[in-house]
Amino acid sequence: MSRPPTFTPPPGVDAHALRTVRGDFAALDARPAGEAKGTVLLLPGFTGSKEDFIALLRPIADAGYRAVSVDGRGQYESTGPADDESPYAQDELAMDVLAQSEAVAAGGTPGGLHLLGHSLGGLIARAAVLKATGTRTFASLTLMSSGPAQISPSQQARAKMLTDALAVLSMAEAWEAIQALDPPEDADLDGDDALRERWLRHSPAQLIATGKQLCAEPDRVTELAATPLPKHVISGERDDTWPIPWLDEMAERLRAHRTVITGAEHSPNTDRPEETTAALLAFWEDSHLGRA
Repeated sequence: MSRPPTFTPPPGVDAHALRTVRGDFAALDARPAGEAKGTVLLLPGFTGSKEDFIALLRPIADAGYRAVSVDGRGQYESTGPADDESPYAQDELAMDVLAQSEAVAAGGTPGGLHLLGHSLGGLIARAAVLKATGTRTFASLTLMSSGPAQISPSQQARAKMLTDALAVLSMAEAWEAIQALDPPEDADLDGDDALRERWLRHSPAQLIATGKQLCAEPDRVTELAATPLPKHVISGERDDTWPIPWLDEMAERLRAHRTVITGAEHSPNTDRPEETTAALLAFWEDSHLGRA
């Protein structure tokens, strides 16, 4: 779980419901002063939320891009069933992303729609791109701290511990139990009230279903490499969820642009937001000019 600097949208970032053909999704939306050079849709990771990108949204908009981060189905402020895992199958979540993309693009997106997924969000973004192949829905794909297949064995053990706990404990009980453990995905659950509130508003079925996905994701890199859109693999310099050598190799297989953010770990978006924003903007500019 990333630790966003705040859960309160800063000036110039609007919180609203993104209405789609697959339901409403809670969103944070930052728009540039003039016509947008492009639009960016940002997907959070496991146990995270749209606020994980809150330090990036206004700087991205100030650079001329509309930036929209969303809570996926069953994440934080987007509703979803609490006791049925089927709506959280990866194909269903990928269809949600395609619907979100259509809604964000309504009215036109000069420069195209750039898709970014952090961690679990990267796996869902990848699935959405593969579903959209041939429709040219996206201008680029950025995988942030999101690897080629299932997470590392140590993180699989932690994710399984969490999903097993959620099968028998309430969300409040699970939160208390987690405090004594190192949770999956480099979380920093220290009892902070806002983090606890976010945790309690997640659907347990969503966490169980997506936790299982993280432990069983197949390698789809070859399939993704065949898609004709610019790709970017960005991460911190340390990562226990998908080790850095795995991300380096994936970038080579994808023929993707590769960025490593010094001083960051699994969440460069919150660890080093300024450096991360600069790297993302450079990639999107190169994509726009056909150099990525």
